[in-house]
This record gives sequence, structure tokens and C-alpha cells, in this order.
Amino acid sequence: MDFRLRQATPEDADAVVLMQTLAHEGCYPHLLSPAFFERRRAGIPERVERRRAFLDTREPRILAFDADNQLVGYADAGPGREDDAPEALELYSIYTLRRTYGSGLGAALVRAAVGSGPTYLWVLENNPRALAFYLKQGFRPDGKRNTLPPEWEALPELRLVRRAKEATER
Repeated sequence: MDFRLRQATPEDADAVVLMQTLAHEGCYPHLLSPAFFERRRAGIPERVERRRAFLDTREPRILAFDADNQLVGYADAGPGREDDAPEALELYSIYTLRRTYGSGLGAALVRAAVGSGPTYLWVLENNPRALAFYLKQGFRPDGKRNTLPPEWEALPELRLVRRAKEATER
């Protein structure tokens, strides 16, 4: 499968929110209630406006398009957002549509957003597919856990870190 990557712009907000909504519905149905997905769909207009402002930056906001120019993936990164950040760079999110799984798109998005150097991320604890993917990318749990806010149904998540050593061994 061929993909084209590019930096997002504020004009991409509608497409990004829709693609992320579809990705959430595809990868989290075992973790989140139907009411969660209903609220996400109902909140699309508000989420688009918030996303538009978030995309207005030079920090990595990477879009992936397939051969039909359909948005099929998204990744974003920037400075670590917590006081005890284990690395300076954080991979904020990465989502791909189910039909791209196993195609190499996820790895390409990670490289485009954070390169191959030290970085960290948060992943839902009961998400074995994502955990396996991140382990393959050189990330390892560092023991830090968190709970998402109530609007994400207080799901548990854990922090994964890719240190300089793991990055150079890949």
C-alpha cells in the first residue's frame, strides 16, 4: 500500500477529526461504551474547532493519505507535557484506519512525527495491538501509570519510553 505523508494545516481539521473518530471506533470498541462513541460523534463540530487551533503549528502534525487521496492516518508530537517527562519529546497520538494495519504506515508515521530518537508516549493499558506495535518501535514501559479523565471513561493507561540506547539498537 502506498502512502503520501504531509504536515497538516488548520484546513485539515474536519478530515482529521472524522478520521480519528473512525479510528477510535475501529480500535476501541472493546474498551469504551457505545455511549462514548455517540458523544464523540455528537461533539464533532466542537472537536473540529479545537483541532483547527492545534493544527496551526510547525510541530509535527503528520497526515497520511492513500493512493485514492483518502486520509488514513495521523500522528502528532511535541514537547513532553508533564513535569516528570522521561524524554523531551512526546508522541501525543497516532491513529490509522483498520484497513492499513500491517502495511507499515504506523511505523512511517512514528518516523515522520518523532524520528528514531528518544521519546515517550501514553497507551491504553488493555490495547494489546498498540502495545505490540510500540514494543516493535523500541518503546518500553517505564512503570508509570495514569487514568484518563471521565469523558474517556477513566481508562487506565501506561507510559512507554524509547531511550537513546533503544533508539540506536533498532
